[in-house]
Amino acid sequence: MARVFVYGTLKKGQPNYKHMINTAKGLAKFQGRGRTVEKYPLVIAGKYNIPYMLNIPGTGHHVAGEIYSVDEQMLQFLDEFEGCPDMYQRTLMRIQVVEWEGKGSAEEARAAADGVLECFVYSTATYPPEWVGLPYYDSYDSSGKHGLAYVLRESR
Repeated sequence: MARVFVYGTLKKGQPNYKHMINTAKGLAKFQGRGRTVEKYPLVIAGKYNIPYMLNIPGTGHHVAGEIYSVDEQMLQFLDEFEGCPDMYQRTLMRIQVVEWEGKGSAEEARAAADGVLECFVYSTATYPPEWVGLPYYDSYDSSGKHGLAYVLRESR
């Protein structure tokens, strides 16, 4: 099992969460909520209003999201879904645990108690330079005050 931190449309209550609970795509078990230890710019960009975490450590906000434990099948699905490695790159990042529900190994529980876990995160280093000038968010909600409606893949 691998740990994945999601900050956009794959979170609970967001348009693509359905994929996280579709066991035909693999297993994803919600472990808790967290935020990036380092600051990153989280922007909403492109004609489909997709949330992107730009891989520019030290700029932006501590981005909030959810921590999942996923099996190899789900990790492969997420790589494909996220257009990895072209659109997003899957990298390890340090995530500060905000709230932990996970039931896992003693090692995981200790790590969560220490407050910081290493998780895979889909961020991008391949983006148009003008995205750096977009507003930065500390959390994403597809129906947030930003007014930028996310366009589902099936509607594109």
